Amino acid sequence: MNNSLLTLFVLVGIIYTVSALKNDECEVCISTVEKFVKTLSDDVKKDTKKIEAAFKEFCKGTKSKENRFCYYLGGLEESATGILNELSKPVSWSMPANKVCEKLKKKDAQICDLRFEKQIDVNTVDLKKLKVRDLKKILSDWDETCDGCIEKTDFIKRIEELKPKYSRSSKAEL
Repeated sequence: MNNSLLTLFVLVGIIYTVSALKNDECEVCISTVEKFVKTLSDDVKKDTKKIEAAFKEFCKGTKSKENRFCYYLGGLEESATGILNELSKPVSWSMPANKVCEKLKKKDAQICDLRFEKQIDVNTVDLKKLKVRDLKKILSDWDETCDGCIEKTDFIKRIEELKPKYSRSSKAEL
């Protein structure tokens, strides 16, 4: 009896470990859920309908991968489907973000396929070695444009012009 009970516990432990999210899995989901929950007041956290309404409002200000996450859950007007209750119920129970994301992954696996793009440090990177796509991303992250830029050197020149403006602001935040 003891042997079979021990075997059962080991199997349950293995299954739980395999099904649990790894640290680098679901990074967008975990980050977004944590960020969202911090915006909620205690009275909203107890009501699933209020949580869903707050999430839709939260999603209006999202960009990039967080916006895609909102789309998958049904937090945007243009969302094709909605599984907001799979977010609101666990949040109302004060479930940790990684557990909420485990539940969401079971409903829609692509939620955990979202990954944040790695930030490019313009102060240390050699701009000449970057692809034009990456140079455009730097400008996009800064909400800047490069009117008339055709060649790679045009984008590099524009980034070099703007670099003092953005490297100063990042140092001030630290």
